[in-house]
Amino acid sequence: MKPIPSSELVLNADGSIYHLKLHPEQLAERVIVVGDQGRVEEISKHFDRIEHTVQNREFVTHTGMYRGKRITALSTGIGTDNIDIVMNELDALVNIDLENRIPKSEKQALEIVRIGTSGTICEDIPVDSVLASTHGLGFDGLMHFYRYHPNADEKALTDAIIKALKLPENLNTPYVVEGDLELFKKMSPGFFTGITATASGFYGPQGRQIRLEPAVPNLNERMMQFRFGEHSITNFEMETSALFGLARLLGHKAATVCVIIANRARKEYSKNYKPPMQQLIVDVLDRLSS
Repeated sequence: MKPIPSSELVLNADGSIYHLKLHPEQLAERVIVVGDQGRVEEISKHFDRIEHTVQNREFVTHTGMYRGKRITALSTGIGTDNIDIVMNELDALVNIDLENRIPKSEKQALEIVRIGTSGTICEDIPVDSVLASTHGLGFDGLMHFYRYHPNADEKALTDAIIKALKLPENLNTPYVVEGDLELFKKMSPGFFTGITATASGFYGPQGRQIRLEPAVPNLNERMMQFRFGEHSITNFEMETSALFGLARLLGHKAATVCVIIANRARKEYSKNYKPPMQQLIVDVLDRLSS
């Protein structure tokens, strides 16, 4: 097997992976990813001890021990473009011999849980509650750059969504990826559940209008009305579709749980979402380490 060229697998001078600036021994098998850099410390303050702290650009990593289990907390920044970097580099850390630039014969599967914030489009899901994603609905287009093949259920769900939303042809074709079922069952008890729509931006792509008129001004209303069997679209954020899709292709397990900080149907925003976020962090740590 030929080594992966240095232009494709980029490493720093110290041998760490390019963007995350991590060495393989600094990464745990259980990973919590967050968008906000400051949230990493909010997670690691619960660790029994911290082994590694690394920062490069928006990527902050703390790895340590929690109740006898090794866990990494990592900030990704915002958007599926950053998730593309994070997921490929996390996989390289565990599944490629970086010194020789050759994929390992035995592959390792990471457990990756995203803790985020999100806005719901459902009137009956209150702010400050928590929602676990059954699927990621990608409006971002990232997975079209990979050889991703949806299963029959995902294909049927995608077709139904495309038919119902009637999006302009010049937009990305939506795609649907189911999260890892085992990890979802571990993370979701006591939370709302539903399909999480991943947008490529915060304003127009999520139907917000300040001065610019969105190309699909009634997008949220169309999404609110969508039903396909037991499935409905419940919330917007900006990372889950890429997280689920790349995890699937690379052989990792991924789940997303978000604090609902806005109810778009009611035009409400949380007065203080920090307490429910702190509780969610503890819940995820406990469930991930059990």
